[in-house]
Amino acid sequence: MAMEISATEKHPLEPFLPDGARVLMLGSFPPARKRWSTEFFYPNWINDMWRIWGLIFYDDREHFVAEEADGKKAKRFDRERCAGFAAEKGIAMYDTACEVRRLKDNASDKLLEVVQATDLKVLLEKIPDCMAIVTTGQKATDVIVATFGCKEPPVGDYIECIIGERQVRFWRMPSSSRAYPLPLEKKAEFYRKMFTHELAPCFQTH
Repeated sequence: MAMEISATEKHPLEPFLPDGARVLMLGSFPPARKRWSTEFFYPNWINDMWRIWGLIFYDDREHFVAEEADGKKAKRFDRERCAGFAAEKGIAMYDTACEVRRLKDNASDKLLEVVQATDLKVLLEKIPDCMAIVTTGQKATDVIVATFGCKEPPVGDYIECIIGERQVRFWRMPSSSRAYPLPLEKKAEFYRKMFTHELAPCFQTH
């Protein structure tokens, strides 16, 4: 019996490209919508990206967690707080794939087939101040390496890479997925190093 081929999915979000963005964060592709806790990037409640950023910038891993009317923490991230933070700091966000096929009903990058890679040259044209791209997982890193012929940076570090007519720093960060075997605080150290480098002298932790 022939194996059934699953339908492809187009990216459900528009690129987040605030004016003056200096860093472009690139994941692989959002998880299935049933796993979203917010209508924004890194929406999965058990993905720790917003906890990492809360720890780095506010010394509070729950800074981006939404609150209920009674003041208790909700099990979702606050979309407006997340977007406002990223716009203020000059952090753009999108993914390296704009169309994928899920090989299983799973959020794992290993089970994503990239049908169409994102045109990063076009994205970078819209954020002329951006001189750094940051991949947040292996799949996203693989797409950059394959598309632009760059070497793969060591985790937590960068190399110089040419994308279109622009030379950018290509950073490889540890995945914010809990499947990546590194404590939250250790991941935050890697991200802090990158942000200190790219957003200095305006980088502030509070």
